[in-house]
Amino acid sequence: MTAILGLNAYHADAAACVLVDGRLIAAAEEERFRRIKHWAGLPTEAIAYCLQEAGLALNNIDHIAINRDPGANLLRKAVHAFASHPGLGTIRDRINNASKVRDLVGRLECAYRVPPNTIRAELHHVEHHYAHLASSYLVSPFESAAIVSIDGFGDFVSAMVGYGEGSKIAVLDRVTFPHSLGIFYLAITQYLGFQNYGDEYKVMGLAAYGQPEYLEVMQRLVCLKPKGRFQLNLEYFLHHSTGVSMSWENSEPVIGRVFSDELVRMLGPARQPHDPITARHEHIAASLQAMYEAAFFHILNDLSERTHQKDVCFGGGCAQNSVATGRITTRTAFERVYVPPSASDAGGAIGAAYQVWHEFLGRPRSFVMDRADWGPQFTDAQVGAEIAKRRSELDAVGCRIEHMSDEAALAASTAFEISRGMIVGWFQGRMEWGARALGQRSIVADPRHADIRDVLSLRIKNREPFRPFAPSVLEEALGDYFEASVRSPFMAMTFSVKPDKRQVIPAVVHIDGTGRLQSVNRQQHPLFWQLINEFERLTGVPVLLNTSFNEHEPIVCTPGDALDCFLNTRMGALAIGSFLITRGHHVRPGL
Repeated sequence: MTAILGLNAYHADAAACVLVDGRLIAAAEEERFRRIKHWAGLPTEAIAYCLQEAGLALNNIDHIAINRDPGANLLRKAVHAFASHPGLGTIRDRINNASKVRDLVGRLECAYRVPPNTIRAELHHVEHHYAHLASSYLVSPFESAAIVSIDGFGDFVSAMVGYGEGSKIAVLDRVTFPHSLGIFYLAITQYLGFQNYGDEYKVMGLAAYGQPEYLEVMQRLVCLKPKGRFQLNLEYFLHHSTGVSMSWENSEPVIGRVFSDELVRMLGPARQPHDPITARHEHIAASLQAMYEAAFFHILNDLSERTHQKDVCFGGGCAQNSVATGRITTRTAFERVYVPPSASDAGGAIGAAYQVWHEFLGRPRSFVMDRADWGPQFTDAQVGAEIAKRRSELDAVGCRIEHMSDEAALAASTAFEISRGMIVGWFQGRMEWGARALGQRSIVADPRHADIRDVLSLRIKNREPFRPFAPSVLEEALGDYFEASVRSPFMAMTFSVKPDKRQVIPAVVHIDGTGRLQSVNRQQHPLFWQLINEFERLTGVPVLLNTSFNEHEPIVCTPGDALDCFLNTRMGALAIGSFLITRGHHVRPGL
C-alpha cells in the first residue's frame, strides 16, 4: 500500500487530501472546520479528517506532496529582487513563509505533538502551477488534452500552459511575475470596493448589469502579445514595486491594495465598500470581464493551435470565472472542457498528490474525479443526537421533526415542501470538495418564483442583490433548458437559458439570460437527482435553485453547523440525514 498526503499549506484555501494506491479517499478544505472563509495556514483539521477517513496515522504516510516549491524560478526571482529593491518587511515575510513550506515535516510533528522523526514520509515540493495543471488533467476523463492554469501568483508564475498525454504533462509556456490576469482582476475588484479575499466572483456577477464602456481603458492595463502571451502596464499596479502586504497564516487571508493612484487618476475615485453601486461601477465591471475574456481566449486559442487538441483541462483560481469558462467551446476550437470541483489553490493539494503518484512513482492513471463528495459525512445517530441536543431551540420556533422511513420518502416530502414555496436546507452525505454546493450542503428552493431571489438574498443569505442564484438541472433535461454544449457537474460554467424557459425558472436566470448551472447525473448524485426528479413530478420542472448552505461563513460541515444556520436564518425547512424539520413560521414567496 502506498499512501500520499497532498497539501495546500501556508496559503489561502488551505486544504488536504489522501490517496491510497492512486485512489482518492478524502479531501477537504480547512475553512470548513475552522469556520473562517479561505482560511490560510497549516490545515491540521483537514489533515486529521483525511487520515481518519483513510484509517491512517501520520506515520503510515509514505509521501507528502505540497503545491509549493520555494526553489522554483529562482533566477527570475533574483533578477526581480535586484531590479525592484523590495522593502525589508516584504522580503522577511516571503522568507518566513517559504521556510515554513520547506520545514513542513517538522511543523507537522510540532502541530500533532509527535516526537521528531516520527513522520517517515518523503516530502515533495511541486511547483504551484504545475500542481494546478495536474489537478485538472490527471483526474480528468481525457487520455490526452491541452491544459491551462491561470491565477494571481504561485511560485513567481501567474499562468502556465501545457499538454497532457497518458500520465505525463509537458509544460509549453509560462507567464512570470509581475504580469498576471489574476492580479488585473483583483485590482479592479478592489477599485470597485470589494475588499475581501475571493470577492472577484461578485464582480463577475455585477458585470452582467453593465456594458463594456471602459474597454479602451482596460486595454491600457493589459497588452496582448504574440504566442498567447500578455503584459500588464505596471504603472497602474503596486504589487511589483512596493510589495503588497499579505496575511497567510492561521486566519482569513488578507491582501493589501494592488492598484496604484494612476488607475484612480484615469478611472476616477474608487468606490468605498459601503458606497452605493452605480451604473458607472457596472460598466467598469463589464469592461473588466470583457478584457479578461479577451486575454483568456488569446491564451486558449494559441494553446489550441499549438496542441491541436479538442479537449482542454483548466485549473487555477481564474477557472472559477464561470462566465468565461462557459464560453470556451464557442470561442475556441476546443470541444470538451474539464474543470475540477476545486480549481482554486485548495485543488493544488490533489494536483501535487497525483503528480507524485503518476510522475515520481510512475504509476498509470486509473482515477477520474467525476464527483465532488470527498468530505465528512455523519450517521443518522449523530444527526439525531445533535437534534436532541438542540430540541429546545427548535421547539421555541415551532419546529416539527419527522423521521423519514427511507430516501425515497425524504426526497418526496422535501420536494413537496419546495413546490409549495418552502426554502429548504439540504444536508446529505459527504461534504463537497470545492467552492460550490452541489447537493450535499445546499439550500434549495423553487426556481419558478422570481421573488424568491430577494428572500434568499435579504433574509437568508444576507448578500448583495445583484448576485445570481444557480440552477441544478437533471442531466437528461440539460438541453431542454440551457444552451449548453457540455455537461457542468461541478457548477463551473455559465450558459444561456433557452428563451422559452426564462419565464419558467426566473429565480435562476441572471439579468443577461444566463445561469451558472449544475448538471445532475443520476449515478453520481443519486439522492439529489431523486429530489429534483420528485420536484419535476410535482411541477413539470426538472430544475431547482441551488445555493450554498451558509450565511457569511464557509459552507456548513457538521450537523451542528447546519442547525446553527437553519435557526439563525428564515429557512422554512431542513432535510438533514433522514430527518425533515419544518418551521412553524416560514417564508413562502409568491404564495
